[in-house]
Amino acid sequence: MPIDITKELKYKTARSGGKGGQNVNKVETMVEGFWHIESSQLINEAEKARLHLKLKNHISQEGFFFATCQEERSQLANKQTVTSKMNKLINQALIIPKKRKATKPTAASKAQRLESKKISSAKKETRKKINIKDA
Repeated sequence: MPIDITKELKYKTARSGGKGGQNVNKVETMVEGFWHIESSQLINEAEKARLHLKLKNHISQEGFFFATCQEERSQLANKQTVTSKMNKLINQALIIPKKRKATKPTAASKAQRLESKKISSAKKETRKKINIKDA
């Protein structure tokens, strides 16, 4: 079941950088989203530990998970992008991957590998220079 952290998010705005003309210089369209993992009521302790492990590059020293967006021209669109980006990252980090079952190669794959080695070896054998003394 996906987790939606929208209710616990805090937002901060700033002026965007880069292209955009005068609009960039006077309007605060860049949005930074912050979510304090430890004080969250949505996830349990095991999930909090998993998030700290998986998302350590997005977590500040104070324990805030953060993301920014300044791609859109409006603050609302950037806010929606930040929210969806954060929800997506959190839900991906909470997925526990299945354990890989070790398998042995099949008899057919072993035979195919040996056959390809024989063909390769024969091909390289024909490239050698012929020594008159050995012939």
